[in-house]
Amino acid sequence: MLVRDAMSTMVLTIGPAHTLRQAARLMSARRVGAAVVLDTDTSGLGILTERDILNAIGADRNPDLETADAHTTKDIVFAAPTWTLAEAAEAMTRGGFRHLVVLDDHGPVGIVSVRDIIRCWTPAHLGV
Repeated sequence: MLVRDAMSTMVLTIGPAHTLRQAARLMSARRVGAAVVLDTDTSGLGILTERDILNAIGADRNPDLETADAHTTKDIVFAAPTWTLAEAAEAMTRGGFRHLVVLDDHGPVGIVSVRDIIRCWTPAHLGV
């Protein structure tokens, strides 16, 4: 099974100036655990996850003042839609993270999470 078969195609994209509260509200409303942060000034992509927001609040950062940019992981590993789920799982394990932004030639097309991979590897999904 390939990443394109497991990934969520609902990619929440936010800007670096979004506050953590705004990001959390958008993520909650869309029921996603990560947002792609697109900086149009640098054409850079990053990722902001639930854990990033949780860590910021746990460190007494004000979610109404802290921006996504200050908590975005910018040196991210991207997956291709044609990767196998094993390749994606290996990249996540090696990097110690739970989400991969999936890119094709035109930009982000999805996000694959550990949960997506596990769902695909369970007997109920496999029809066993």
